[in-house]
Amino acid sequence: MSSSSSPAAVAQARPAPPPARALPNGLAAFLVFFSSGAVLVLETVALRLVGPYVGVTLEVTSSVIGIALGAIAYGAWTGGWLADRRDPRALIAPALVLAGIATAVTLPVVRYAGEVLRGGAASAVLLLTALAVFVPAALLAAVTPLVVKLQLADLRRTGQVVGRLSGIGTLGGITATLLTGFVLVAALPSSVILLALAVLLGGTGLGLGAYLHRQGRAGLAGAGAGLPGPGRTKAVLAVLGLAGAGLTTVAPNPCDVETAYHCASVETDPGRPSGRALLLNSAQHSYVDLADPTHLEYAYTQWIGAAADVAAPAGQRLDALHLGGGGFTVPRYLTATRPGTDNAVFEIDGGLVELDRRELGVRPGPGLRIEAGDARVLLDAEPADSRDLVVGDAFGHLVVPWHLATREMAAGINRVLRPGGIYVQNVIDYPPGRFVRSELATVAAAFRHVALVAPPDAVAGRTGANFLIVASDAPLPLAPLAGRVNALPEAAIVLAGDVLTSFVGDALVLTDDYAPVDQLLATA
Repeated sequence: MSSSSSPAAVAQARPAPPPARALPNGLAAFLVFFSSGAVLVLETVALRLVGPYVGVTLEVTSSVIGIALGAIAYGAWTGGWLADRRDPRALIAPALVLAGIATAVTLPVVRYAGEVLRGGAASAVLLLTALAVFVPAALLAAVTPLVVKLQLADLRRTGQVVGRLSGIGTLGGITATLLTGFVLVAALPSSVILLALAVLLGGTGLGLGAYLHRQGRAGLAGAGAGLPGPGRTKAVLAVLGLAGAGLTTVAPNPCDVETAYHCASVETDPGRPSGRALLLNSAQHSYVDLADPTHLEYAYTQWIGAAADVAAPAGQRLDALHLGGGGFTVPRYLTATRPGTDNAVFEIDGGLVELDRRELGVRPGPGLRIEAGDARVLLDAEPADSRDLVVGDAFGHLVVPWHLATREMAAGINRVLRPGGIYVQNVIDYPPGRFVRSELATVAAAFRHVALVAPPDAVAGRTGANFLIVASDAPLPLAPLAGRVNALPEAAIVLAGDVLTSFVGDALVLTDDYAPVDQLLATA
């Protein structure tokens, strides 16, 4: 009688496949740390990329954070789903290489798309931020669940493995955020940061693929074969990466200089050879005539000049403090019209000051003291009763930074002003004019006398414009101010007293505890 074995017996006799081999703990930790950190580098730099086209507002910042978190969520979900259906070793290296390619392509894509999507519309903001961060961040977020799957060889240590790698990923994100914010952005242009990150990601992916390929050739259990696909596929990936880097060199660049805070450029006025316009994030912020410091191009600077002209007898020197430097137009004007004036300028962007020195001829000296730093912080160190004029002209894109728009800030400015001193603040707002009304109410909470200079159409709520708030604890020289304003080329009116009170209405007084500046500026 035959003694042939049954199929079940044959199956039992075959050796079981070797157990899946986890990555070395150090390599697994590095991959999670590096990929998580790379996402945060992308998120931080994305704000710099989109700023020249859609501004740097709370909505833009929120969009970048939201899109990045969405990419992390979808990437982690997809990575976990794939980890249960495919060998993670065959996916980690390609994910890193593809993330590197997507990072290299990000810069030219954003710059070309930004030229089309300029403006602050919510749809433009969301689309541009998605183009800047979503694809590479999603690919990088998929790495952690793939690595976690590989390391779960012992179900009794699941919590320990997941907790350790999650913690390492969080530390990678924290490290990258601090390194990018404190060091990289201040030291390198965004293009260099992105291209360097793309090279690191691609190199790491290729190195990991080669390592796993060697493991496979050595016959180690569960070792992957590196980057999958035929040589043609790998060649296409290489071409895509090189194309992304190449497009970066020809993509339109809105910056002459990328500072820690702005994409800045200086343009020559074709109608005035000595005229220079300073653009910050592609918006005109200052105009300087290199040959004539008394020339004030923009209406709001003319209003500031008019307020300064009536602040004291003609030609009398002033002690002036400027919150925001820009192109240093007003300090030049005061020095030219009131010799001996002492101008102290607080400008947060030291890189912008260097650009002004190089392109606009700004020269610190006995009559011009420049301090690089936040105006709110520097104001606290100014002596009380030390200034005749304070000029508030600080902006983040087209928005007054919220902490410079509060009642506490206005009170600090009042402390620095001498009795009878004048504070002028430049504000930009759009219909229905909620922010300028709130800022008037806020300044009025710190000063006894307040006036407003603005175009009639802007006061009527028909158009957006610059508004100039004028304030003092002493009665304002309204008649001389109105006379000078009425003599200017652009129509403007001076509001004060009951007319101004009616215009302000019951507007919100902004405080350090509650100052929704961006929301007030949003058109409704």
